[in-house]
Amino acid sequence: MEPDNKWPEGLPKMPESLWRGTTELPSFSRLAEDHATDIAIVGGGITGITAAYLLVQEGWKVTLLEGSELLSGTTGFTTAKITAQHGLIYSDLVKRFGEDNAIAYFRSNSESLEWIVQTAEKLGVSCGLEREDAYVYGNPDDKKTLKRLEAEFEAYRKLGLPGEWVDDVSLPMRIGGAIKLPGQARFHPLEYLKGLLQAFLDKGGIVYEHTTVSRDVENERGLTLFTERGRHRIKCRHAVSASHFPFYDGGEIYFARLHADRAYCLAFEPETGYEGGMYLSASEPRRSLRAVEWQGKRLVIAAGESHKAGQSGCTIKHYENLEVFAGELLGIRRIPYRWSTQDLVTVDQVPYIGKISADKEIYVATGFAKWGMTSGTLAARMIADQIQRKPGPYTELYDPSRFKANPGIKNFIAQNANVAKELITGKVAFPHKSIDDLGLDEGAIVRHDGKQVGAYKDSEGQVHLVDRTCTHMGCECEWNESERSWDCPCHGSRYTFDGEVIEGPATRPLVKPDL
Repeated sequence: MEPDNKWPEGLPKMPESLWRGTTELPSFSRLAEDHATDIAIVGGGITGITAAYLLVQEGWKVTLLEGSELLSGTTGFTTAKITAQHGLIYSDLVKRFGEDNAIAYFRSNSESLEWIVQTAEKLGVSCGLEREDAYVYGNPDDKKTLKRLEAEFEAYRKLGLPGEWVDDVSLPMRIGGAIKLPGQARFHPLEYLKGLLQAFLDKGGIVYEHTTVSRDVENERGLTLFTERGRHRIKCRHAVSASHFPFYDGGEIYFARLHADRAYCLAFEPETGYEGGMYLSASEPRRSLRAVEWQGKRLVIAAGESHKAGQSGCTIKHYENLEVFAGELLGIRRIPYRWSTQDLVTVDQVPYIGKISADKEIYVATGFAKWGMTSGTLAARMIADQIQRKPGPYTELYDPSRFKANPGIKNFIAQNANVAKELITGKVAFPHKSIDDLGLDEGAIVRHDGKQVGAYKDSEGQVHLVDRTCTHMGCECEWNESERSWDCPCHGSRYTFDGEVIEGPATRPLVKPDL
């Protein structure tokens, strides 16, 4: 007898984002010579493209540099909710930053939501943008979380935010209560950003893909950036780091002030109707729901299963848990897409946006947690204004150099000391090691051509590169120091240092990127 939670088609064999799987994007060449521009923007996600669009409209010469391909990072793997309801955050913001800053946080994200809506209309972009109410809810038996939910609603009331308390939602499940925030939105992020990108190009904007910018920066008579491949020089007056993890640290030790969370998504066709709304559970296990239109059908994106990057073995179990949740809630006809994503979280839950240091014209945008659609847009708008010396009301709140010293933040840093170590040694998805850092007979995850790849330098100095994606079910293989092999934590497939299969269930070798 088949178990209740097994559906005919099950999980897709390999992960693919719905957004990337349904969008044709233009391609661009690699920077192959020295280059001069007014503003160099490093990172081709929502922040980089939006900032590029804004600044080129003001007459600046703007160059957008992407280490891999545009929209191949976190923006291409989001749930794409556009909302100022970021979980249970406002009660914490009041405690850490005060009421005025909590209101500023809500206002800045709400303004970004409206800017996205207005820009899509202005450019005539067809991106499936729909207004939706957002809900954060608690399970009826989770008394501790329900108290936190009540405290959050009290913060809404105190701050004058337009939230409503509701006892029921349209989903077929029991809840202990929810906070409803009307008038939020959802969209297809890549179709939207494709429209902004075209407007940027129409104004003379320049794009280079497969152009990784190194950590080296010269600050004499303007800025000089360097590419990792070819060491080409990029002269500019201003630089923007919109590259998820900052390409330039500037002594701000971001590796210790950020931690990486992974999460997982399923886009599934439900057996029962989904009436709409965007949902987020405050209780564990965290779950997120929203609708999306696909091939004339309404799919639902179920997301959750967050964990710190590099601290979960078999990742397939997270998809399987979401499959059970979605099947029990709405039933599943099929699952066309599954994908995972990685988000950076700051020590106080508020993004770092602004000038990285007083003596350099370098601006940073990072730490959006799971709310990059509004936060990334906000960052682009703030940085565009700061470059043009336009005063803004949110500079202090998002200042990258801030530090709110309270016991909660100190505990957070202590708990993440291991993450900082992982970042330095290159064991998470934004490794600091390069191929040149490897010693003889050493293997590691390294940065190469804007992507993370597996690398092994043998005893004679020859370098062997592999794409770590297991050819069985798409998990990421880890380096086995003692065996000199790449091992899959999901189903046990093993590969030699140069990607040939040692043990199944995989039958095909790892892909080998160009050196």
